[in-house]
Amino acid sequence: MSVTAAQGFTAAGIAAGIKANGNPDLALVVNNGPRLAAAGVFTSNRVKAAPVHWSEQVLRGATVSAVVLNSGGANACTGPKGFQDTHATAERVAEALGGEVNAGEVAVASTGLIGLLLPMDKLLPGIDTACAALSADGGEAAAIAIKTTDTVHKTATVSQEGWTVGGMAKGAGMLAPGLATMLVVLTTDADVDSAALDRALRAATRTTFDRVDSDGCMSTNDTVLLLASGASGQVPVYEAFAEAVRTVCDDLARQLIGDAEGASKDIRIEVIGAATEEDAVEVGRSIARNNLLKCAIHGEDPNWGRVLSAIGTTKAAFDPDRLNVAINDVWVCKNGSVGADRDLVSMKDREVRITADLSTGSESAVIWANDLTAEYVHENSAYSS
Repeated sequence: MSVTAAQGFTAAGIAAGIKANGNPDLALVVNNGPRLAAAGVFTSNRVKAAPVHWSEQVLRGATVSAVVLNSGGANACTGPKGFQDTHATAERVAEALGGEVNAGEVAVASTGLIGLLLPMDKLLPGIDTACAALSADGGEAAAIAIKTTDTVHKTATVSQEGWTVGGMAKGAGMLAPGLATMLVVLTTDADVDSAALDRALRAATRTTFDRVDSDGCMSTNDTVLLLASGASGQVPVYEAFAEAVRTVCDDLARQLIGDAEGASKDIRIEVIGAATEEDAVEVGRSIARNNLLKCAIHGEDPNWGRVLSAIGTTKAAFDPDRLNVAINDVWVCKNGSVGADRDLVSMKDREVRITADLSTGSESAVIWANDLTAEYVHENSAYSS
């Protein structure tokens, strides 16, 4: 039930008419308390959508009573009017909830085409409809309503003794460090304050969403929110709670990669033997963004030379004559030169594993990417997504 798996939350997903095709396009998640703690992480893109600016302000208060999300329009690069529309959206949610919450406690998130104002004549009445549909079973409907080019909705839950972390996500393109083009709402009924939520969320996103790099494009709208209701009455050990949050984020991040636009391969890039974690991440991202390699993977060609070429563009510490590369566990490159016969590599499965050994230290990192396909080009050129 995603965001309603945890006690204390209700949700809804409805078709407000924002999307021309009539599909669901408006979601609402409400924290019914007793605790209203929250934390958030947003895009690092310097061009930020109006809802991001608004929600960043809301999160400074560390209290979120509700989150309203729309698909079918990003409300990005829409000037003062776009911000006014975001404010009006939050105000309408506050009113529709009976005036029991303040608009400053309502986070707003949007996804869709950049540069278009939202149809407020449809969105605002839709909020009233969504409020009337709120239910403890509404998590799946909410997850469906935030899809854009996603082919499936994405949810995940982890339950411990007496408490739960649940979540929903959308995202299928513009997936790159800086969170990926995604909207994520995580909920928990654990009794956790905002400071602990923030600490756990930032630790989790650093090694999950921030290490998804499908197409090297960073969104203007990335929003990841974590809300705590405290409804279970359970105060978990921080380490156990943080691991549950990380597990849910990791699950959702993998679902994002698995549903990436046009992809036929999921590529797990593990960099080992690095001098620092930063080096490992830099090398992993360079490999993930190498279009020649991504094309080779699509063609099921274990072209390890393109891996070495990508490594060589980084500032990481390494000796070119000590680099090793394995593709699907076959070490096709040893000491910067020819290794095992590349014909030994089978690439028929959806998942392709690349291991790059820098032979310099003991640090490592994993980046997830996808292949580059004609379907990806078509989806991002034939129509506005």
